[in-house]
Amino acid sequence: MQSELIIGAVGISSMEVRPGDTALAHGSGDVPTLSSSFLVTLMESAAITSIGEYLENSETTILSEIELKVHGAVPIGIEVQGAATCIGLEENTLIFDCEIHDGPRLVAAAIMRRTMVERVSFLARTAALSIISQQAQTN
Repeated sequence: MQSELIIGAVGISSMEVRPGDTALAHGSGDVPTLSSSFLVTLMESAAITSIGEYLENSETTILSEIELKVHGAVPIGIEVQGAATCIGLEENTLIFDCEIHDGPRLVAAAIMRRTMVERVSFLARTAALSIISQQAQTN
């Protein structure tokens, strides 16, 4: 990773809210507004976009913590934009300031931490956990 350059990196993402993106569709609420899980996904997408050029091919990041504040609901048919700025690096964890807007209106904000991992090792550990879980279910 190019740690000296990554601070200040900015990424953006956007989406139009569809019926399947709502809290009602996901079972996380009973209203047809953008699900909070999509707020997190939009922020993660922006964060990943911001740092992509600074990571080695063997490196990736995984979400380790997020402090999310939702300021308003977003109905079906509205396009929202997400932005993430890398504001810090503590050991192997990147810290991002994230926001989602509907035009000028702030919909959500968060501080996100993403831990850097070596891609192959992480996937190997994940596969091993899957095998262990499957064996436990069959016994």
